[in-house]
Amino acid sequence: MGSRRQHLFVLLFVLGLVAVSGLVIAGKETKLGLDLQGGLELVYQGQPTGTATSVSGQDIEDSISIIEERINKLGVSEPEVARLGENEITISLPGVTDANRAAEQVGSTAQLYYYDWEPNLIGPERAIGGHPGKEAPPGPIKASEKLWEEAGRNVKSEENARLIVGGAYPNAYDAALLASEQTPVEDCTTCSVAKPRYYLFEKADPHKLIAGPELTRKDLYVSPTGEKRPKSGIVLEVPAGTVLVSEYPQDAEGNFDETAQPGWWAINDEPALSGNDITNPEQTYAPTSNEPVVSFNLTGDGQDAFQEVTRRIAQRGQAQAIGPVGPPEAAALSGHFAVVLDNEVKSRPIVNFSENPDGIDARTGAQISGGFGGPNGLNEAQELATTLQIGSLPINLKLISETQVSATLGSQALHDGIKAGIIGLALVILFLLLYYRFLGLVASVALGAYGVIFFALIKLIPITLTLPGIAGLVLTIGVAADSNIVIFERIKEEVRAGRSMSSAIAAGYKRGISTIIDANVVTLLTAFILFVLATAGVKGFAFTLGVGTITSLLTAVVFTQALLGSMSRSRLLRSPSALGAGGEGRRWHFDFMGASRWFFSMSGVILLVGGFALASKQLNFGIDFESGTRITAALQQPTDEDGVRTALESAGVSGEEVQQVDDPNFGSNVFQIQSHQLEPDEVKGAETALASEYGIVQDGFESTSVGPTFGQQVADSALKALIFSLLVICGYVALRFDPKFAVPVLIAIFHDILITAGVYSLTGKEVSSGTVAAFLTILGYSIYDTIIVFDRIRENVPRMPRAAFSQIVNRSMSEVLTRSLATSFSTLLAVSSLLIFGGPTLQDFAFAMLVGIASGTYSSIFIASPVLTAWKEREPGFVRRRLRIAEGEGGRVPAFADEIETAKLAADDEREAEAVVESEEPEAEAEAGAVATASRTAEPGNGGDPIASGDGDAASAERRQRNAERRARRQARRKHGRKR
Repeated sequence: MGSRRQHLFVLLFVLGLVAVSGLVIAGKETKLGLDLQGGLELVYQGQPTGTATSVSGQDIEDSISIIEERINKLGVSEPEVARLGENEITISLPGVTDANRAAEQVGSTAQLYYYDWEPNLIGPERAIGGHPGKEAPPGPIKASEKLWEEAGRNVKSEENARLIVGGAYPNAYDAALLASEQTPVEDCTTCSVAKPRYYLFEKADPHKLIAGPELTRKDLYVSPTGEKRPKSGIVLEVPAGTVLVSEYPQDAEGNFDETAQPGWWAINDEPALSGNDITNPEQTYAPTSNEPVVSFNLTGDGQDAFQEVTRRIAQRGQAQAIGPVGPPEAAALSGHFAVVLDNEVKSRPIVNFSENPDGIDARTGAQISGGFGGPNGLNEAQELATTLQIGSLPINLKLISETQVSATLGSQALHDGIKAGIIGLALVILFLLLYYRFLGLVASVALGAYGVIFFALIKLIPITLTLPGIAGLVLTIGVAADSNIVIFERIKEEVRAGRSMSSAIAAGYKRGISTIIDANVVTLLTAFILFVLATAGVKGFAFTLGVGTITSLLTAVVFTQALLGSMSRSRLLRSPSALGAGGEGRRWHFDFMGASRWFFSMSGVILLVGGFALASKQLNFGIDFESGTRITAALQQPTDEDGVRTALESAGVSGEEVQQVDDPNFGSNVFQIQSHQLEPDEVKGAETALASEYGIVQDGFESTSVGPTFGQQVADSALKALIFSLLVICGYVALRFDPKFAVPVLIAIFHDILITAGVYSLTGKEVSSGTVAAFLTILGYSIYDTIIVFDRIRENVPRMPRAAFSQIVNRSMSEVLTRSLATSFSTLLAVSSLLIFGGPTLQDFAFAMLVGIASGTYSSIFIASPVLTAWKEREPGFVRRRLRIAEGEGGRVPAFADEIETAKLAADDEREAEAVVESEEPEAEAEAGAVATASRTAEPGNGGDPIASGDGDAASAERRQRNAERRARRQARRKHGRKR
């Protein structure tokens, strides 16, 4: 009764898990990823700033904490900020639609510095604007006005005139040219930047700024989206100790015009204070003008430094005055105290020496005013105050990838994913019911329990459900069904061999469990490698696949064994036909090894065609690898591709590919735009141009921008994942089977990789990071079939001691071919549902899976096994076997072993099955023992029948003969082992 109690306990345990899982599903919300609910994803690369020369792990962790605080101020629900690699940070902001504002608020370095303005001006700047109250020399003024006119700037406008008299240059090139002539400051500990910075300008006038500032020269030549910048441009190096700053023109009321071109200065990088000296910043209002300002207090050292620098400014102004002057006259003579945030001048207030002759006492606080009077002034003041409250980032953050998904498109993707998953599950259940009948019903119940438990785990952990995660979920349905198929085929074999139902079930699970564990371990190892090395989107796929595989072991193996074990004596399992095991079953009698040359030839032709395709067409790599920007826009007013292209070119966006597509939500007036020249910062400009020309449907805009740095990392991660997957799979096969078994696996995997690459080249399908992840997972999963074959070969080798290795493999293949095809077919059903009913992302995953499953099944049967046979047949032991067989068969080796060998193999099966039943059913053993005792009492002389004695002697003789034969076979196996 112990076995039945154990089965009952397992059933109650799983049913309890299902009940608890149902409560979890009902009570907890599913955490959706950005691709399913819409939002913004940003990936930043950390770069050193200040006096640092490298980015440390602590810098990344500190930056993550600061970014999280900034996001909380934005009011974004359930954001995710995580470290990616060594020096990158990924940020997910669900529901955010204003990508530019969010990126600026979250990723700005917010390096705040205060400069004593006039002493830090350089050369002509200082001659013009370095002496408040004095008229600038006519020579420098005329030279500056000439520069502004040559740059196409209006020198008569009031806004530009203010910049000119302040010593500003009309463009970054002239300011950078002045800065490049300055002497570097070695080991500058007080500079805002301790390393030189590089700027790239167009060669032709007016030398438009192309890129910069960058910390390395090579970063200038590739944009964040992979645009190759001209090598013929002019590169200027701004040495440490000098910094370029800009300031937008101001109107008469002091409001910055951020739509105009700024003025530029090169100044000495000698800040008096930094943002680290500020405490308690907040947005308030000026008492007189009621304009927004940012008020703050200072630390103890900050107060002293603030008073000291303002005292110096006041004393310089006092020295310019002749006699006593009032505040209005003093204002014209007073110097400026500039507030610079991320190299942009936010304010240049004066320090009026008449009002503050000894500087400004900062014990009562200070404020930043000016520039907050426009329509967005209040928001800008609030954002600056928030940034200062949280603090500046210890490093610069360079945006290398940006993805914006609309809520409507995300909802449609979720709907498609759920539909594909449900249809895939229904197809797998239908196949199991039709092919395995009652066993299929048991498997369907197990799949239902698996689905409930797995979905509860997704909510409980929680796992952020993404489109790649849905693909992994659907794939695990096939994994769970495959475990049942392996065992059910074993049970059917035992039933057809004449075993009792309980014996067949026990033997089926005992012999099938090792194959299932081997196959699932390989899948888990591949999923783990993907999770460690892949990008954020693929991590969801890998994690979902790993958790689903572990869950399937519980429901597909433990639960079904308990269910069948508890019903083994019921009437439902009395008929073999109820299990789909009626008749002799499908017997494959094909010389697989003899036909291997045809399989190799066919593979050679396929690989040759694929090789030509790769050489001529190559692979169509997506922006994940090549970098670039992809935009999907649903427009309100009808137009065509040329109209969209014209609208973009009018906004300065060129070199794009435009394609009109149909969308189930927005109709046919939807356009996909892909460009390698569109940088993340220019996406907003493209959106604005399309919105003004044709109008954009609500939630009808989404974009993905990938920089070359991020794209290179995706490629490197894919290569590492491929190499590690190959090593792990081969290592595991070598440990579990034999080192020689690993080589055919490696050859089969390379065969699959080359075929898949050829298929993608021929079809022109785009290769993305998700495609690579799906295929790598299929590599691990396709080994399932190889392990099924190799496991049966390993099992048959000691049971066929006189057979050639090709005969062993042929017999093993004939025994497992049906289950190999069944496992592949069940997975193909689930994957096909993704390909037909899933959205574009799921279809990309499904296509890679489809190719991987097809090539993996073919290579497992027709490539790996023949390669293994060709190698093992060269071993001395198998060479002698083959010669011995050829001598007895007239010089030929039959495809299959003779009937005597097969009969002994069946006898081994029978004895092993009987041993399993004896261990599983002690009650039956006790009853059999009672019968044997009764027969032994019937002896001659005691009233017994002499015929019974004769039967007993005959039985004893038969047992002795079987024991002698068994000992002879063991001795032969030991002898064979020594020779090897």
